[in-house]
Amino acid sequence: MATLVTEQGIVHYEAHGRGRPVLLLHGWLGSWALWHSTVLELGKEFRTYALDFWGFGESGDQGVDFSINNFVMLVDQFMDRLGIPKAPLVGHSMGGTVSLGTAIRQPEKVVKVIVVGSPIQGSSLSLLLKMASFEGWIELSRSMPWLFDVFLRGFRIFLRGYAHLLAQDGGKLGKMMDTDVQNLTGGAFFESIGTLRKTDLSPQMGLLNMPILGVYGARDLIVNPNQSKILQSSAPHSQVAWFEKSGHFPMIDEPARFHNTVRNFLNNG
Repeated sequence: MATLVTEQGIVHYEAHGRGRPVLLLHGWLGSWALWHSTVLELGKEFRTYALDFWGFGESGDQGVDFSINNFVMLVDQFMDRLGIPKAPLVGHSMGGTVSLGTAIRQPEKVVKVIVVGSPIQGSSLSLLLKMASFEGWIELSRSMPWLFDVFLRGFRIFLRGYAHLLAQDGGKLGKMMDTDVQNLTGGAFFESIGTLRKTDLSPQMGLLNMPILGVYGARDLIVNPNQSKILQSSAPHSQVAWFEKSGHFPMIDEPARFHNTVRNFLNNG
């Protein structure tokens, strides 16, 4: 385990391998743990960094702003602190939106972008995530933290069952999500998804000149997989890898194909 200090608090990350740097960014309710197998695979020829956003995983809730824009700032600071002048960004779900946001704001730092099941438009989120994005939940969780604790216990039970609809190995995903969710606070839980819901990167995607790959699962129940079409229409030079047998987590559903696709794009895309 490694940590570094940013302007807004301590950030946990894992690093593995040698070679060109690659940053891996997790999605909502997740952590670096989603990338465990990817870190090992890509680490055979890249220096991989998988970090936890503020409020998630082992970075902890440090009372910061949990917005998408602030996570973009985190990536910028992370690269500066580690002396990484530029690198490819690989982001899952919310992490992919952060990756594109970073590329828009700091294009000189981003070599390539891979988004995995990521919303270009927040309106593409499933009904469940749209319900979680209601602004009133943030204030309610702050004024009555005990109520959020009760909610979180029930939500963890729900997730362990719902995970079986989200991935072929629902047991593996359910355990991982349960571990990641149990330490979340209301701020990290609700503010991040609230700002993601309001995000629409499509008007700015035409500014990007670096190679972009979108990996989308046909069975995705979290983000409408038709976001692949939005990606291609707003960034005509982008590519899409369509995973017919995958849902929102192709790195779990089709790991060998996923890692080959990512590796090939990093080397040749």
